[in-house]
Amino acid sequence: MIAVQEELSVLIQAQYPLIYLLTSEEERAEQAIATIAQSQVGPQGRSPRKLYIWTVTHGMVEYGHPRNNSHHNTVSPEAAIQWVVHQREPGIYVFKDLHPFIDSPPVTRSLRDAIASFKSSHKTIILMSPEAAQRIPVELEKEIVVVDYPLPSINELDEVLGQQLDPRDRRVLTPEAREKLVKATLGLTRDEAEKVFRKAKVTAGRLTEAEVDIILSEKKQLIRRNGILEYMEVDETIDSVGGLEELKVWLRQRANAFSEKAREYGLPQPKGMLILGVPGCGKSLIAKTTSRLWGLPLLRLDMGRVYDGSMVGRSEANLRNALKTAESISPAILFIDEMDKAFAGGAGSSDSDGGTSSRIFASFLTWMQEKKSPVFVLATANRVERLPGEFLRKGRFDEIFFVDLPNAEERKEIFRIHLTKRRREIDRFDLEQLANICDGFSGAEIEQAIIAAMYEAFAQGREFTQLDIIAASRATQPLSKTMQEQVTALRDWARQRARPAAASVAEYQRLEF
Repeated sequence: MIAVQEELSVLIQAQYPLIYLLTSEEERAEQAIATIAQSQVGPQGRSPRKLYIWTVTHGMVEYGHPRNNSHHNTVSPEAAIQWVVHQREPGIYVFKDLHPFIDSPPVTRSLRDAIASFKSSHKTIILMSPEAAQRIPVELEKEIVVVDYPLPSINELDEVLGQQLDPRDRRVLTPEAREKLVKATLGLTRDEAEKVFRKAKVTAGRLTEAEVDIILSEKKQLIRRNGILEYMEVDETIDSVGGLEELKVWLRQRANAFSEKAREYGLPQPKGMLILGVPGCGKSLIAKTTSRLWGLPLLRLDMGRVYDGSMVGRSEANLRNALKTAESISPAILFIDEMDKAFAGGAGSSDSDGGTSSRIFASFLTWMQEKKSPVFVLATANRVERLPGEFLRKGRFDEIFFVDLPNAEERKEIFRIHLTKRRREIDRFDLEQLANICDGFSGAEIEQAIIAAMYEAFAQGREFTQLDIIAASRATQPLSKTMQEQVTALRDWARQRARPAAASVAEYQRLEF
């Protein structure tokens, strides 16, 4: 925030006549501008610049004065701008929510007249709004400077938390727990952070690390307002995933990768991970359980909602807004399921959609390459041949894992997990026999076999048995047989180009090397 405040100060001191300040935090931005006004003396050593605030409801009011103490006949935008032109003293004039009027010919002309009269007058107009104008008039394009006022930094949010802590909380709250609480509020405004800290305190009676979930739940409101991102609820833990030990170790090693301790150690923030594999082998489940393991919100990017043909440029704007929202609540995990379908043909779509897919693809690649915010991109794919080569080059993702069909031990573990979810006692089942019968089955197919067996037994009014599961399994034709050529091709590609997610395969490859 200091950098932006310095930028505003420089622009005002350099006599830039028109600044467009994008922010939803009016009070916080006003305080920053007031500080700038007080710090900058006028020409010939005159007193600090005066600050005035305009709204369509009250007209022009000097900052710090009661709202009913407005200057006469300044409610209309044109009248207020003319009033500014007639002022002789240097000043900063903040116009709130002028964007609906900015392309009105009288307002545009008034602003141009004001700009022309501001030369060497040390006067600046700041247009403050939570959203950019739909269209900045061509007449003002060369004169206006757009500045994004960022959300509170981690230091500001830590200050907000400090104000909500009582002496008892300060004694028991460890530095690590305090850091987690503060980071959980990243992406919220100062007012939102104050409210959510108060809510957590009212709910639990005190502020501890355990209240992070309450804070994260408030962030769902941000996602709902976005409409393109989906905040995914996570109930499963990493122990709900059968097998894939190599991948689990990799994830556990990075559980605290977004902490300040990791930065002090010199570690870079993780960029992302691509999981390739056979459908139904737990790729999406890994994304959900990673969110729980790392204690980060999981945001699903729905590419179907991104594409919007109602207006030229709308799809690109949707993607930018979604990525900006993800960054605003970071650290977070951005989940893109079946990326091969989302970006298939993205490199050459001019014939099918006028190049929209190509532009979306290029924008996303640029964002992945240049992003500084702690947003971990977790993508899954089934058909590697559909993925553009740019996604697969080294450095785009931290790691590319391949999830193969489970082996006998992993199938046994998957049966144990799914049976335990449904029955407390599972000693009556021979897991080894079930694992052998389901050779070539994916995790999803094993689960469906159990569900089919339960339906059969439920319809007959009895408890399901080992024989029911065997019968359901033998009635199932697994994907590994119906799509044998595709699975074989994926395995051949991944053998030399991806890291195996299963520990047994990874260890074999290490010994082979």
